[in-house]
Amino acid sequence: MKIILAAIISLVVSAVAGKLLIPVLVQLKAGQSIKEIGPTWHMNKQGTPTMGGLMFIIGIGIAIFIMGWSGMLQGVYTHLYVYAFALVFGVIGYIDDYQKVKRKQNTGLTSGQKFLLQLAAAVAFLCLMRFEGLLSPNLYVPFFNTELVLPWVVYLIFAAFVIVGTVNAVNITDGLDGLSSSVTIPVAAFFAVLGGYWGQYEQLGIFGGAMVGGLAAFLIYNHYPAKVFMGDTGSLFLGGAVAALAFAYDMPLVLVLVGIVYICETMSDIIQIGYFKLTHGKRFFKMAPLHHHYEMCGWKENKIVVVFSTVSTIFCVLAFLGVMNRYMA
Repeated sequence: MKIILAAIISLVVSAVAGKLLIPVLVQLKAGQSIKEIGPTWHMNKQGTPTMGGLMFIIGIGIAIFIMGWSGMLQGVYTHLYVYAFALVFGVIGYIDDYQKVKRKQNTGLTSGQKFLLQLAAAVAFLCLMRFEGLLSPNLYVPFFNTELVLPWVVYLIFAAFVIVGTVNAVNITDGLDGLSSSVTIPVAAFFAVLGGYWGQYEQLGIFGGAMVGGLAAFLIYNHYPAKVFMGDTGSLFLGGAVAALAFAYDMPLVLVLVGIVYICETMSDIIQIGYFKLTHGKRFFKMAPLHHHYEMCGWKENKIVVVFSTVSTIFCVLAFLGVMNRYMA
C-alpha cells in the first residue's frame, strides 16, 4: 500500500511541479539546443525548455520522504541513500544543462569532466553501501539462484564502471519525446514490485513506486510533441537511480535484463563508431544511437517509443521471474 501511495503522491506533486516549472523555464529561455548532426526534422524542437527532470526529482523526493518516514524511524535509510546518489548525478546533469543553456550550444561539461565526477560519485556510493552492510562483493546470478564471490577491490572496480556505464546508457536513450521515461517506467515498476514482494526491501519499493509516479507525470508534458525535455538533469538522475537500485538490491547483474534497451542503444553507438573507423567512413546503422536508426527507416517517434517500452516491459517481467525465488526457502 505504501508503494502505491508513493506512486500517487509522486505523480500529483510532479504534475503540479511541471505546471509551475515549465513557464519558468520558458521565461528563463532555458531552451534545448539541437545537434546539427542529428536528424534534420529534430531542428523544429530547437528552443523546447529543458531541465524538466526537476519536476520528477522533486516529486520522487517528497514521496519517498513521506511514505518512507515510518521506515526511517526504525533506522532504515536505504531509499535516501539511493535518492542522494541519484541526486548527485542529477546535479552533474544540471551543471551540464546550465552550461548548454548559457552558451546556447549543445555542449556542456567535457566527457572527461563528466566521467571523473560520475566515477567519484559511484565509488563513494559503493563504499557507503558496503560500510552500512547493505552491499556484498558477491554477484547474484538471476535464474541460477547462485552467487559469484569476488574480492572487494575487484568488485568495486567492476561496480563503479557498471554504474557509470548505466548512467550514460540511460542518457543516450533520452533522444526522442517520451522515450527515456517510457522505457524506464517498467524498470522502476520492477524495483517497486520487488520491494513489495520481498518485505525487507519495502523502502526501495517505495522509491521504485515514486519513480513510476514521477515519470508518469513527466510524460504528461513530455509525450510527442514534447512541451519540455528532461535534459541531462533528468536523464542522469534516472540513470543514477536505476543503477543505485540494482546495487541496493545487491544484484547488479539484473541490469542486463531490465536495462536491455539502454544496452542496445549504447552498443549501437559503439558499433557505429567502431565500424566507421574500421571501414574508413562506412556506417553500420543509418544513424546512431538505435532510435535514430529506426527514425531513418521511417518509423514515427510514437511507434519507436511504444516498441522500445514494450521490449523493456517484457525483459523486466523476465527479470522478475529470474530473481523472484532468491529469498525463498
